[in-house]
Amino acid sequence: MQLTITTLSDDIFTLDVSEDLELENFKALCEFETGISSNEIAVLWNGRPLQDEKQTLKQYGIKNGDVLLLQQMRSGQRAGGQAASGQSSAGAGALPQIDFGSIHIPGAGPAAAPRPAQQQQQQQPTAAMMEDPDFIRQMLLSNPHQVALLKERNPPLADALASGKPEKFREVFVKQQQERQEKEKERIRLATADPFDADAQRQIAEEIRLKNVESNMETAMEFAPESFGQVVMLYVDCTVNGHAVKAFVDSGAQMTIMSQACAERCNIMRLVDKRWAGIAKGVGTQRIIGRVHLCQIQIGPDYHQSSFSILEDQPMDMLLGLDMLKRHQCCIDLKKNRLIIGTTGTETQFLAEGDLPEHARLNLTNQPSGEKEDEQLAQALAKSAAEAASGSRPTPSTSGMKDSKAGSSSAAPAQSQPSFPEEVVQRLMSRGFSRHAVLEELRLAGGHEETALAALIAKSFSLP
Repeated sequence: MQLTITTLSDDIFTLDVSEDLELENFKALCEFETGISSNEIAVLWNGRPLQDEKQTLKQYGIKNGDVLLLQQMRSGQRAGGQAASGQSSAGAGALPQIDFGSIHIPGAGPAAAPRPAQQQQQQQPTAAMMEDPDFIRQMLLSNPHQVALLKERNPPLADALASGKPEKFREVFVKQQQERQEKEKERIRLATADPFDADAQRQIAEEIRLKNVESNMETAMEFAPESFGQVVMLYVDCTVNGHAVKAFVDSGAQMTIMSQACAERCNIMRLVDKRWAGIAKGVGTQRIIGRVHLCQIQIGPDYHQSSFSILEDQPMDMLLGLDMLKRHQCCIDLKKNRLIIGTTGTETQFLAEGDLPEHARLNLTNQPSGEKEDEQLAQALAKSAAEAASGSRPTPSTSGMKDSKAGSSSAAPAQSQPSFPEEVVQRLMSRGFSRHAVLEELRLAGGHEETALAALIAKSFSLP
């Protein structure tokens, strides 16, 4: 049941309690709310004090919605109205001697209405504590609901809280406090700035734009909350050269690609044509090692021909691009959640979220930023230009064409002979092999020093 509790100092609060709650436990709840010791609390109901602390609220006749009065007893007084010196009051049922000194008198100053010291200690530090990172951290840890809200509204601070490191939480909290203070100073500066100042007008326009963005997001959260959920990517099970592979279906990619690690597992690196080396530019930048012109893949019970561009550092094993999908007249049926292959009529179920590879899960925090993506592209182009100058790869203008679709690229064949770092060549020649043999084995090994060395040693053995 719900009870309304009031004090003579104008404090009113409600408590949801059981009717079987004993009076002493009820006083303990009131102590938590008011800061007054339960030994000094007198509870009055309908003008009479409740003295037997072992009786329940139901036994006293208290019902849902009743109002109870709390009063702090004077030092040396008890609920029965008997002084500490042993002098008895008018009777066992007499009212306790109530201290009316805390009643607010109309027109009187603050000194005429002092509040209990416990309540002052409880209320005064609250504003200061809200600026203390350690206090905020302990408050959040004791309230799981607030932690859930923090994860939604302030992910950086929620991550710092989840790390379990107080110093990290303090660092993020202080940094955000400073940012808020800077924004407040900037807002005050704009409010007092010259209205004809062009820079101030631009900042005011940006602030208005950000408010419109926030309003748009709040509207979306209210009327289209599903747009903030995760989307499961489209993967299918397939088999390449007898090895199981989880392939990502991407109609926005220009060509079908495979990672170098997956190509090595499937034992098709021997079919890679390195003349088709280049650079793939989409979401991030990848180096194309070469191309497998023809290979069979099995999707369901059927076998299909496909070609692959082999990427050097690709997190996903295999991506079915638009070339493969158009060649076999594939249809992505999102209603049935299936991939329909038009040339054979077979249907393959897309994988559930639990069956996806780890890297396939949506994780926006791990995606490269725009600056990092541009830096990766610049490094790849510089590396390609350096190798082209030494005769190993085509120039950047012919190595790869940038496409607006994620993961798409095109590469032109390279006609120049490969070259390798001179220190690698010298290390292999120091073992007694000729320069021509070293270069030939490095070319066959794709530049891998250890593979070339093993081939040179194997060929150096002669039968007796």
